[in-house]
Amino acid sequence: MQQKAVQQAGRTDRGDGVALAWIQTPGRGPTTVFLPGYMSDMTGAKAMLTESFCVDQGLACLRLDYSGHGASGGTFIDGTIGRWTEDALVLIDHLTEGPLVLVGSSMGGWIALLAALARPERIAGLIGTAAAPDFTEDLMWQAMMPFERAQLERDGVLHVPSLYGDPTPVTAALIADGRSRLLLDRPIPLRCPVRLLHGQRDPDVPWQTALRLTERLQSDDVQVTLIKDGDHRLSRPADLALLERALAGLLLQDGA
Repeated sequence: MQQKAVQQAGRTDRGDGVALAWIQTPGRGPTTVFLPGYMSDMTGAKAMLTESFCVDQGLACLRLDYSGHGASGGTFIDGTIGRWTEDALVLIDHLTEGPLVLVGSSMGGWIALLAALARPERIAGLIGTAAAPDFTEDLMWQAMMPFERAQLERDGVLHVPSLYGDPTPVTAALIADGRSRLLLDRPIPLRCPVRLLHGQRDPDVPWQTALRLTERLQSDDVQVTLIKDGDHRLSRPADLALLERALAGLLLQDGA
């Protein structure tokens, strides 16, 4: 009987007194790293499915929370795409070695791409679920009315209604930083296998984003799965089964 790996949980100071929370499962490589979405954390259904798959297969896995998210320290409104990417890289560099498969949900898909570009020699594969590169510009700034843009520039923060609970705070710093990290306006020099899952009833990130991303990626091994009745979260059992299949395809030699 195979003994299950013992998880470790901890908090790592990123260097400025802010502690980043993580949960790590040891195993063979490549290490799978789950990167959550905007205002989400490492306890969501897709994160847990990813970890469960890795545990069952004896594979290493790392879940994490960016600053201002979940169990990590820091304040959410102090975060930006660049800051949260650096948070992920701090933990990746501190806790893992060897090849990586990055799994990013929504904003986490953008962060996965940026992290892969920062560590290209380590990336064995990338999976995006409702991946949202450039969302601060394309889906936030472009959707704002002139008076909202004026309020954001005046106050530094705008509270936008959300389908999932309390209004979402959007900061001027988030928009400005995101503008400096846009990816869909140029070729993306990644050549690893990429798997993209996207619901065609996603009210937050248009499914066409997956196709735009496919065009920009320089990898020839890119596959897009569109789920006709899928929403943004892609957390139904059938959606999670598709994620598990994508994990198997990248992490298991026989793809089974």
